[in-house]
Amino acid sequence: MALVTTPELPTQYAPADVEAPSYERWVAAGHFGASAVDGREPYSIVLPPPNVTGSLHVGHALDHSIQDALTRRARMRGNATLWLPGMDHAGIATQNVVERELAKESLSRHDLGREAFVDRVWQWKEESGGRILGQMKKLGDGVDWSRERFTMDEGLSRAVQTIFKRLFDDGLIYRANRIINWCPRCLTALSDIEVEHQEDEGELVSIRYGDGDDAIVVATTRAETMLGDTAVAVHPSDERYAHLIGREVELPLTGRRIPIVADDHVDPAFGTGAVKVTPAHDPNDFEIGRRHDLPSLAIMDERGVITAHGPFQGLDRFEARPAVVAALRAEGRIVAEKRPYLHSVGHCSRCKTVVEPRLSLQWFVNVSPLAKAAGDAVRDGRTRIHPPELAKRYFDWVDDMHDWCISRQLWWGHRIPVWYGPEGEVVCVGPDDEIPEGYTQDPDVLDTWFSSGLWPFSTLGWPDQTDDLKKFYPTTVLVTGYDILFFWVARMMMFGLYAMDGQPPFKTVALHGMVRDQFGKKMSKSFGNVIDPLDWIERYGADATRFTLLRGANPGSDVAISEDWAAGSRNFCNKIWNATRFALMNGAVSDGLPEELTAADRWILSRLQSVVALVDTAFDDFEFAKISDSLYHFAWDEVCDWYLELAKIQIAGGGQVAENTKRVLGHVFDALLRLLHPLTPFVTEELWRAVTGRESIVVAPWPVSDPAYADAGAESEIEAVQNLVTEVRRFRSDQGLKPGQRVAARLSLSGTATAAHEDAIRSLLRLDPSGETFTPTARLAVGTVIVEIDTAGAIDVAAERKRLEKDLAVAKKEQAQVTGKLGNEQFMAKAPDDVVAKVRARAAQAVEDIARLEAQLASLPQV
Repeated sequence: MALVTTPELPTQYAPADVEAPSYERWVAAGHFGASAVDGREPYSIVLPPPNVTGSLHVGHALDHSIQDALTRRARMRGNATLWLPGMDHAGIATQNVVERELAKESLSRHDLGREAFVDRVWQWKEESGGRILGQMKKLGDGVDWSRERFTMDEGLSRAVQTIFKRLFDDGLIYRANRIINWCPRCLTALSDIEVEHQEDEGELVSIRYGDGDDAIVVATTRAETMLGDTAVAVHPSDERYAHLIGREVELPLTGRRIPIVADDHVDPAFGTGAVKVTPAHDPNDFEIGRRHDLPSLAIMDERGVITAHGPFQGLDRFEARPAVVAALRAEGRIVAEKRPYLHSVGHCSRCKTVVEPRLSLQWFVNVSPLAKAAGDAVRDGRTRIHPPELAKRYFDWVDDMHDWCISRQLWWGHRIPVWYGPEGEVVCVGPDDEIPEGYTQDPDVLDTWFSSGLWPFSTLGWPDQTDDLKKFYPTTVLVTGYDILFFWVARMMMFGLYAMDGQPPFKTVALHGMVRDQFGKKMSKSFGNVIDPLDWIERYGADATRFTLLRGANPGSDVAISEDWAAGSRNFCNKIWNATRFALMNGAVSDGLPEELTAADRWILSRLQSVVALVDTAFDDFEFAKISDSLYHFAWDEVCDWYLELAKIQIAGGGQVAENTKRVLGHVFDALLRLLHPLTPFVTEELWRAVTGRESIVVAPWPVSDPAYADAGAESEIEAVQNLVTEVRRFRSDQGLKPGQRVAARLSLSGTATAAHEDAIRSLLRLDPSGETFTPTARLAVGTVIVEIDTAGAIDVAAERKRLEKDLAVAKKEQAQVTGKLGNEQFMAKAPDDVVAKVRARAAQAVEDIARLEAQLASLPQV
């Protein structure tokens, strides 16, 4: 790496002055670029493509911080590293955005027509879409921008057509009438992930069908759908209804007679044990209808308006519901009504309209063989799910997956590549096939998840066997939230294994949890606890934002964060900045380690090796909380609070020890900044260039643990010094001495592990040598070390005695109170065990406080 001239570090770290210039320099230098002809071991991640309509939210910030940390470390370890970015066209979301823009002009998509509308969407995408990409740069995402992809670009469209035709030709894509999720406002089928379930307040009505001995009562929250009932179902073993099975009952308000059928799906313990069967408007009813060859009567149109002939025709479904109940009540058919009745209701995630289960002619993928292959790939170890305990969720999904509805009634998206001839011919057209003359293309587009399911290999050039595909597929790891394990991960596994001859799309699926507030509560606008990562970046810097998220990230677990923790992370970045400046001001240089080392030098180098090894292990297990915490405490507690102080003493002594210490100091900060870089890239870049004078930490080698520097003896020796200094500092405070106040002291260190460190101990503790007239007024034993201090004239003895006596009185009062409780038989008999344990702990603490305070009083000189 080339040496560069670096300016002197400012006295304070200002993220806004560092972040944008650093990122521009990295991109311009090509540090994030990857090459398929690079002979080194590949490491690849494809970025889960954010929606073109989206902006960086806190979930993205966590996801991207983890991926960036992984790829930055891999790059430093010498891997040919690819982190590939891109965006999803987000069919329904994007179409809604553009339709809202048109509405401002008093236009609809139908006014423009399909072709002009799609052109308008592309125009919006170029002008306004993809702002999240700029926000990713603010976060520091080290992606290869030269490879940016979009799910609607030419190459990915070719991949979509290719795999659709292969699946179609293999009989794995078919068209059929099935119950699907339908949005009456967006007028399209929805995927399961586009349906949000929430507890809504409704009513449960019990309706009597038939009369006399033929009567049977059913309960429903959707009374209007009874107009489409074609049966009543009971459990085959339910003796209450055994006499009715096979008979017919009159359906109220319609004059139709419907059969009573026996089906194992019915739970005899739920409600009355009898259920209405509406095959055209309920997925479970649809399956019952198929088993019993029942007709499916659609009683509402695509907008949720009742079409069934009669008095309710033309009413919206929510207008029809009370009207139907009123009509049933007038006929004496309502047996019971329960309101309010809370029940789970699906809503369109885009427009919040209540989703309608609807029988519709759609395109489906027969997932059975694909899902089996996806399960086998995890079971046989080709792909591992981390943490492993979440593999059960994956198996629960893929082992019981239903056929996937892939058609959407939209204009924006990948058009279904099926064409219909004038005589009803059906032809699936691949990307290189000619379209038959006079044929008409299917109007529907594909579910967005269809194209994003191809993402790990379509972005690398598939269906062509490109060098990129050969080099970087299977990708090394997929980082994503456990909440889309079913929806997206399973689809990528199915398509990857199918298209790539049994090679799964990734070797590891690393799952993280959702980001929650500091109280563990889900973030929601209604709760007022949503955190905007861009706001945090603005106020605290990108490094502090990333470090806060990573410090809470345990595999598979939710991540709790708060603004106070972000402020703490900013303080940590400032601490590293100030400590590095201090080291440089004291002559730290990074030009290799000397042969002659002091115990303090050997200690910090030994600790460094341990931390490198721990961080490496934690990276392999995606334990970012452990990585962050280890580096935080090593940097703050050991490097800044201890080694910097010991090094300052060694440098002040001059000579070869001072020169050697400067080199050790430079080596430690060089390694520490490289260890921190994947987590906090900007501040470490600026500091590392100042410490080393080299081009960029992005392409610096990752620290390697060297067992030769492991030194248990030095660690034990310095630990003894730390314990002694810590205890004496506490003792000084107890004696009323200010931290910087110098006093005379006599130290009995002979024969202890601290014997060789008297000068350092005295310097750290502000202790002057004891002279001939030394008269100790306070004495402390720390193990076998005796410390005597002369506080005469250093403190206001009368005031200190008064303070200690006041504290002693409080401690004795506390002791009397808790002793009284523990001696109270009634309290001890009734109080819970944990309460008694707390009282006993308070009693023990009171005894300890009294002993300490009495000892301090006894050590004070008499006045």
